Amino acid sequence: MQLNFHPYELPLRHVFTISRGSVRVRSTLIVELTDGTHRGYGEATTNSYYGATIERMTDSLDRVRPLLAPIDRCEPEQLWRLAAENIGDDSFALCALDQAAHDLWGKQQGAPLTQLWSLDRTDCPVSNFTIGIDSIETMVDKMREVPDWPIYKIKLGTPHDLEIIRQLRAATEAIFRVDANCGWTVQETIDNSHQLKALGVEFIEQPLPADDVQGSRHVFEQSALPIIADESCIREEDVPRCHEHFHGVNIKLVKCGGLTPARRMIRQARKLGMRVMVGCMTESTVGISAIAQLLPLLDYVDMDGAALLARDIATGSRLENGRCLFAEGNGTGVELIGSEQGAVDRGQ
Repeated sequence: MQLNFHPYELPLRHVFTISRGSVRVRSTLIVELTDGTHRGYGEATTNSYYGATIERMTDSLDRVRPLLAPIDRCEPEQLWRLAAENIGDDSFALCALDQAAHDLWGKQQGAPLTQLWSLDRTDCPVSNFTIGIDSIETMVDKMREVPDWPIYKIKLGTPHDLEIIRQLRAATEAIFRVDANCGWTVQETIDNSHQLKALGVEFIEQPLPADDVQGSRHVFEQSALPIIADESCIREEDVPRCHEHFHGVNIKLVKCGGLTPARRMIRQARKLGMRVMVGCMTESTVGISAIAQLLPLLDYVDMDGAALLARDIATGSRLENGRCLFAEGNGTGVELIGSEQGAVDRGQ
């Protein structure tokens, strides 16, 4: 198999702000894995919080390239173990390769991943649409641009968080989720939870810093709303650590290393009686289409990354007012648009 890289710049419809900072354009790396007949695609975006850069990812994947050359039949879980032994510390690169391997495997098998995994697509959770931090007036305007979504995730972590939710609530009857991205204190979270519940909020995502284990336990016991781990749940070993500190976990493919470990984390969380969510970064339809394959296994999903873009780079599964319209193709159903533009062929 041959490995090719396609770096892209993804322009956003609006500046996207969370408690840690703002972004207008997101760099992303598309990994292409080909057997000469079929092409599989995977994605990982850059992220300063997790130290993910294009250079680091391509360097990591170059270490795997010689191991892939003699392989002609893709077995994603075996390939993941092989790659993890060499680039296990770079989960973003591992994720992009694992997504590409699953897409290629599905295309070789002639079926979508959901079919190969014997999953039923008929009853899938709907995705939220994310509203980044801005002035309250601008946040209301952003929500009104997409008025028919049944759920909105509101980024918080400001001095006027409750007022933001009150003003947004006045503009819609949709379900709200809130994500403080580690921006609150323990008491602030507990106090806010009671007021947010009255304002129609479904759950709170990662209110405390990831290292505040004792605080997370206290919030878990006292919050009026479910608490979902994000930054506290990175890899497989974090799932049991989140048990009885969070009501559920938000699994992100780039953080854990792809679909292979994500499916194990889902099973692990279910055994512990925890709720399961899969989230996205600001990414293209390549990454979103991989997430779509997990939908039948989830309670919640945040897969609006491509919906936040001004311009996409691929076709595949897409959202229509929060509901997933699955791609018709095999694997994850992804095809690049104009893949020759911006492509870096490092197959030699």
